[in-house]
Amino acid sequence: MQQQQAKPDRSLGELFGDLTRETTTLVRQEVELAKAEMTQKASAVGKDIGFLAIGGAVAYAGLLALVAAIIILLATIGVPWWLAAALVGVIVAGIGYLLIQQGLTALRRTNLVPSQTVQTLKEDAEWMKDQRQ
Repeated sequence: MQQQQAKPDRSLGELFGDLTRETTTLVRQEVELAKAEMTQKASAVGKDIGFLAIGGAVAYAGLLALVAAIIILLATIGVPWWLAAALVGVIVAGIGYLLIQQGLTALRRTNLVPSQTVQTLKEDAEWMKDQRQ
């Protein structure tokens, strides 16, 4: 007697068709996830940049008034106008540099890698590898 092999419920073509459809669906879902994650991260970065811009504008307006007052004060106590303006300008530029560095540091801490998408892509690759076996 010959041994009969069990016939699969579905043909190889049907299995490959299912795998192709599932893979296509999976890729579409991953693209959507990546878009959503990048949109969220871009929104957070945009918010940080907005805070930098608004904070800079407000600080600049207040700073101009303070700079004028300090220059006038120094000039009234006997410092030449040009020297008073130069001293205050150097101090203001130093403070501005520190503020810019603080904003850039905050931006560098923002992780722009779509980590959730990367993780699910790894899981998907593992799933696809299991499907081929």
